[in-house]
Amino acid sequence: MRAGHEETVERRSLWTSEPAERRSTPDPVRTAAVRAFILASVAVVLATITVLWMLAGSWLAFPAVPATVLSVVVATWSAVDVWVTRQVWIQRHGIVSGPGSTARALSREHRLARRRARTGARVRPAHRSLPQV
Repeated sequence: MRAGHEETVERRSLWTSEPAERRSTPDPVRTAAVRAFILASVAVVLATITVLWMLAGSWLAFPAVPATVLSVVVATWSAVDVWVTRQVWIQRHGIVSGPGSTARALSREHRLARRRARTGARVRPAHRSLPQV
């Protein structure tokens, strides 16, 4: 740039945020999924090493076979854990639905009915008639 001559330089951002197309996975489900992925990866690596030791005729293949079976069982259990964690999260935090959902309207009606019942119980005087002698 020359002195006395100013140019306007338009700077573009390197990062532009765009709205997500889908909601992100809840944190407990994401944690379970990462754990399942790591355990599955360990199971695959252990199975590969076990097969290579068996092909080589190494004595290390003998203890590695039960370890591989155990790691596959643990990886399967962790995959089921992801599914169960997701179902529990959905059950505790409600369904993911659109604004016109029938379930949401029904839940709103139940909530209003409970609220009316509570306020009615508070307003109503709690007097008893005395027994006639």
